Amino acid sequence: MDLQQNHCLGKVLLNHGEQAIMARQNEYGQNIGFPVENWTPRPQPTSVTLTGRHCRLEPLNAEAHAADLFEAYNTAPDASDWTYLFVGPFQSAEQYRDYAEVAAKSTDPRHFTVIDLATGKPVGTLALMRIDPAQGVIEVGSVTFSPLLKQSALSTEAQYLLMAYAFDELGYRRYEWKCDDLNEPSRKAAVRLGFKYEGTFRRAVVYKSRNRDTAWYSIIQEEWPGIKEAFNAWLSPKNFDEEGKQRHSLTSFRQAV
Repeated sequence: MDLQQNHCLGKVLLNHGEQAIMARQNEYGQNIGFPVENWTPRPQPTSVTLTGRHCRLEPLNAEAHAADLFEAYNTAPDASDWTYLFVGPFQSAEQYRDYAEVAAKSTDPRHFTVIDLATGKPVGTLALMRIDPAQGVIEVGSVTFSPLLKQSALSTEAQYLLMAYAFDELGYRRYEWKCDDLNEPSRKAAVRLGFKYEGTFRRAVVYKSRNRDTAWYSIIQEEWPGIKEAFNAWLSPKNFDEEGKQRHSLTSFRQAV
C-alpha cells in the first residue's frame, strides 16, 4: 500500500490496487472514510417491468409464467442446473407452480421473470434480494436460467437490465453477487459481468444438507458508468453477425473502457 499524506488538507490517499480512496483524518489523527453527502435511504425495488432489445423482465406471476417456466427448465438434459440453488429440482408442473406462487408474493427476494421478446415466452427468473435500503446495498440472486436463456444475449441483457434498475433508477451504492465457492460457472459469470471478487466466507450456509462456503462479488457505484458503457457496446446490434454471434466479448469492451 502506498501512503501519501497531505498535511495542508489533512487527508490521506490510500492506493488499494486499482482504486484510489481519499481518507480524511479526524481530530484524533485517525484515518476515516470519505464523506457521503446528502445520503438518504434508497427506495425499495417495486414490481416494475424492464424492457431491452432481446428480453423483458416482469414480476414473477405464477398463473402467467409457471407452466412455461417449468417447460423451459425441462429442456435441460438433467437436474444439474439445480445443484447450487436453494430450491428444486421440481418433479412436476404443479410442484413448480406451488413454489412460484409463494415466490411471487415475496418482496425480498423480489423475483422477476425473463421473457424472450422473440417468442414471448418466459425462459428464466432472477431476483433482487438481501435488500438494504438504509445502506444502499442490494444483491442479485436466485438466478434460474433455462437452457433457452443460458449463454445468450438474453441472459446478459437480463442481468444488465436489473443492474441498471438498481444503480440508475434506485440509486444503490453496491450491487452484490454471491454463490457457492464450488460453483465455477457462477464465479466465471460474475467476473464476465464486471463483478469483483472480494473473498470467501467459510462455512457460511447449510443448504440441501451440505455446507456452502460463499464467494462474494460486488460492483460499486463508482464502477458502474464504465461497466454500463461496456454493456451497451456489447448489446449493440453492430456487435452481432448475421447468425447472432458476438463480434467482440463483453470483457474486451470493459477492458477498452
